[in-house]
Amino acid sequence: MEKAPSEAIQDYVREIYKLQPGGSRVSTSAIAARMGVAAPSATAMVKRLASLGLAEHERYHGVVLTEAGTRVALEVIRHHRLLEQYLVDTLGLPLDAVHAEADRLEHALSEELEARIDESLGFPTHDPHGDPIPSPELELDASALRPLVTLEPGEEAIVRRVPDGDAGLLRYLASLELVPGATVELRQAAPFGGPVTVRAGSGEHAISRELASRIGVS
Repeated sequence: MEKAPSEAIQDYVREIYKLQPGGSRVSTSAIAARMGVAAPSATAMVKRLASLGLAEHERYHGVVLTEAGTRVALEVIRHHRLLEQYLVDTLGLPLDAVHAEADRLEHALSEELEARIDESLGFPTHDPHGDPIPSPELELDASALRPLVTLEPGEEAIVRRVPDGDAGLLRYLASLELVPGATVELRQAAPFGGPVTVRAGSGEHAISRELASRIGVS
């Protein structure tokens, strides 16, 4: 395996890791869609990852990261999420701006600077979106959260995690006061797959079930 995987390789293993909950295999078409590339490009990169010992690929059966590939993915995720927390806590960037900035910085972060940032932040366990930050040993505490959509009418919970990566969506959630740390109450769920109505902050809002399923609460 290369001592310093290229940025492209790091990006691919990170996204494959996110696509394979529980170590399940991922199709090359799903990888291509996530990376925004044509299927042949994704297939070529998958073969490259396999040649480096970062992934196992079986035709028609998809891709799964090896232990080495998983460590590369978790290292990139650790850099990214620490940077997001640093940008919010230290520089005061809004929640909707930090993902893109962290994307630009994550590959350039040295291990020494990573450790200094971690210490200066008080060794955070979660990023500002509520996603867990891998430890320095690259262990990940993926505590189970309930999707907001599973609350019963009248039940309250605390928002712990919101989707990252979509600045517009994050601005929308902030306008509804649906951000990590906020109290939310499911008021009602429309029948036949209709929207759910939630109370957050000073108002009630109807949001789609799909969005409510992507917000983690406890």
